[in-house]
Amino acid sequence: MKIVTKKAKFTSPLYLESGRILEPYEIAYETYGELNEDKSNVVVVCHALSGSHHAAGRYEGDRKPGWWDALIGDGKAIDTRKFFVICTNTIGSCFGSTGPMSPMYPSDEPYRFKFPVITIKDMVKAQKILFAKLGIDQVHAVVGGSMGGMQALRFAVDFPGFAKHIVALAATYATRPWVIAFNEIAREAILKDPDFKNGNYNPEELRKKGLTGLAIGRMAGHISFLSHYSMDRKFGRDYVPNEGLYELFGHFQVERYLEYNGYNFSKWFDPLSYLYITKAINLFDLSFGYESLEEALERVKSRLYLIGFEKDLLFLPEEMRVIDEAMKRIGKGELSEYYEVPSDYGHDAFLVEVDKFSEYICDILEEKR
Repeated sequence: MKIVTKKAKFTSPLYLESGRILEPYEIAYETYGELNEDKSNVVVVCHALSGSHHAAGRYEGDRKPGWWDALIGDGKAIDTRKFFVICTNTIGSCFGSTGPMSPMYPSDEPYRFKFPVITIKDMVKAQKILFAKLGIDQVHAVVGGSMGGMQALRFAVDFPGFAKHIVALAATYATRPWVIAFNEIAREAILKDPDFKNGNYNPEELRKKGLTGLAIGRMAGHISFLSHYSMDRKFGRDYVPNEGLYELFGHFQVERYLEYNGYNFSKWFDPLSYLYITKAINLFDLSFGYESLEEALERVKSRLYLIGFEKDLLFLPEEMRVIDEAMKRIGKGELSEYYEVPSDYGHDAFLVEVDKFSEYICDILEEKR
């Protein structure tokens, strides 16, 4: 599989949904496979909150491959022998695209809290500008899970007909209070951490020691990404060996897992990016600016494949069914299909249990459905 990593620079202003502009800005992106002559084999992959443009394969020295490596590659569901796959890092993130720690032109000082609030709509608009620069006016499919699924749905509404197929996994039509509440825990923990320094932290220091506030927020997030069933299976009531059961600070295995992942995460993900991206997730509403969800969906010309996960506690499978039912009400049922993956893993099943839906996605891309 051929992997190419690039960065595109734009000097024209990006007009944001808030009314502010971003100028100049950069987008990091990665491609896999080969573009065919008529550019008809493009598959766009959109990442979730903590993801990046590195969706598949390994860089030299990598301990782990890209975040959706089980789905993307030669002979896999998104087959890079047939398709030219593009994954961009969203604006606002911390992996190469312009975000809150990028220099605020013409200064070399980072934006920090001067960075404008961005939305999922803004992320998608920036990607569409990149694709136009690459000479790609239409794509075979847009595929994404969680926040990536939100982006896929925005492509369907904001750029009708741009994609032949839209595949949204573990997403929603609008972010509901349960998700906003978990994001608020992270927000408060970050903002109240004295080491955050009101956004004036030294990023090099955080890469060494992490940020407690972000770690705590991520622990809360991990709870919402799993389920009762997957936690029972993964941890049970097991206690950490060599830690006393009746010691106040002795750990159950689940406690140790949350601490390890939370504090490790805080060393490689930027806290300001976390604040801005979770804000974008909170603001997501496919019907915003329209009279109803149905009115927004009237714009859809792509074939929608809406994939929910049975025990997803973050974005309930019924939230994807709402979109499918709305499509049927407006007479576009032939353009919409809902598929529920049997899983008790929780929200992260779209990353972990790829074997349960890879054949379904393969059939979509091969146009066997």
